[in-house]
Amino acid sequence: MKRIPIGIENFKEIVTGDFYYVDKTKYIDELIYDGSKVKLFTRPRRFGKTLNMSMLKYFFDI
Repeated sequence: MKRIPIGIENFKEIVTGDFYYVDKTKYIDELIYDGSKVKLFTRPRRFGKTLNMSMLKYFFDI
């Protein structure tokens, strides 16, 4: 049975583990090709900022 990844901020741990995950990889294309030089992620606490940065780290490290 899949678990909810409460407190897990590492993308690889969530993907390789047995956790639910809402796929946000479609936003990578928007981040790369939107034309701006600076990206600012403003979200409330616990809204996945660190997890999204971890996802980008693993994407660009490939």
